Amino acid sequence: MMNKVEICGIDTSRLPVLKEKEKAALLERVRQGDEEARKQLINGNLRLVLSVVQRFVNRGENLDDLFQVGCIGLIKAIDHFDTSQGVRFSTYAVPMVVGEIRRHLRDFSPVRVSRSLKDTAYKAMQAKEKLTARLGREPTILEISAEVGLPKENVVLALESIVDPVSLYEPVFSEGGDTICVMDQVSDGGSGDSGWVEELAIRDALSKLSDREKRIIALRFFRGKTQVEVSEEIGISQAQVSRLEKAALAKVKGEM
Repeated sequence: MMNKVEICGIDTSRLPVLKEKEKAALLERVRQGDEEARKQLINGNLRLVLSVVQRFVNRGENLDDLFQVGCIGLIKAIDHFDTSQGVRFSTYAVPMVVGEIRRHLRDFSPVRVSRSLKDTAYKAMQAKEKLTARLGREPTILEISAEVGLPKENVVLALESIVDPVSLYEPVFSEGGDTICVMDQVSDGGSGDSGWVEELAIRDALSKLSDREKRIIALRFFRGKTQVEVSEEIGISQAQVSRLEKAALAKVKGEM
């Protein structure tokens, strides 16, 4: 039980492993329309799907979903594999499974971005994996851009476009029952207490206007109405609305 890992309700520790001869025999039976052989071949290659899914574990995706998508890629590989080509089934199946998962990630991203940008992002990710294996370290953006033959600005934009958005209520730290969320660490860009001080000052200035002036300011700047619409609602001319509005704004500025 210590080594048991379940995905989609399957105990992966008990998944069967087929030998190459067994795969070849089952593939020949599949070509002849044997559905039972097809099922055995699918079950016997679920570990292959699992190994591919492991490449995507740090992207915040639901592993059960990725496993199911990977299984679709496996089934496509089984249905389209040509036994006469003389290549191992896994050599053909792995790119099919990877491609299916990447299409899923591209098409069902929480943030909709253009197809070309997503394609650039996945090219950059592939280049990053190759460079990491080749260099033995994390490659720089310049090295990735050189590998894919694109400006570094395009690579950065593409990679950022596929990063999952984070909720403002996502907990980042918790101790003793007190949880700190992302929103607790985000500044509003203001200058300390000046924001609420100015708001209080504006409210105080508005309170000193006449009832008609308050109504005009409310209709114009809080409800977004035009001077013509305000004049029709209040029952005065547009010229009067304009004069009262200017006078009211002058009073507010004077109080501020």
